[in-house]
Amino acid sequence: MSDKIILYHGSFCVVQNPDLSRCAAGKDFGKGFYLTTSKAQAQKFVATSIIKKAITQKVLATQPSRGYVNAYEFAPSENLSLHEFKNADISWLHCVVSHRKQGCIPGEFEKWIGYDLICGKIANDQTNTVIAAFLDGIYGPIDSDRAAELAISFLEPENLINQWCFRSPKALRCLKFLSAEEVVLHGK
Repeated sequence: MSDKIILYHGSFCVVQNPDLSRCAAGKDFGKGFYLTTSKAQAQKFVATSIIKKAITQKVLATQPSRGYVNAYEFAPSENLSLHEFKNADISWLHCVVSHRKQGCIPGEFEKWIGYDLICGKIANDQTNTVIAAFLDGIYGPIDSDRAAELAISFLEPENLINQWCFRSPKALRCLKFLSAEEVVLHGK
C-alpha cells in the first residue's frame, strides 16, 4: 500500500484533528479512528455518530438536523505497522469478535495489539445478529473453522463495505484533513 487514498469519516461534527482518546473500545478492529473509502457509507455513519456517540455520551443535548462527512488523504509511511484483511475470512472474523468481546478466543486479542492500522470489511449493524449468534456458539464452538465459515456465509462478505481503523498517533499522522461536507439528516 503505497499510493495516496481518499478516506471518509461520518460524524456529528467537523473532525480536523482526530483524537484517539475520544474513540470507543469494543469495535471491530479495536479502539481507533474509523474511516472508509465509501463516501455513501460515511454518510450513513453520520446518524450513528449522532445517536451512539454524541447524545449517549452527552456531547450533544439534542439530536441535530445536520452532520458532516469529513474527507482525508491517507499517505502511508514506511514504518507504519499495518494489517489489511483482503477478505472477510476466518482470521478477519476472529479479529472482529476478539475486539468486540475480549477473551472470547484465547490469545486472539493480543495478536493485534501492535498494529497502528487495521483495515478490512466492516461488520455493520446488519451483521450484528450473525456476530452475536456466532459469539453465543449457535454455529458451534467459536474457535472452530466450521462455525466461523458458517457465520461468514451468513454475513454475505461480498456485500460488506471496508473500514480503516487508525489505532495510533503514528497512523493518524498519515492523514491529511481535506474537507467536511455538511449532511442533512432525513426526517429533519
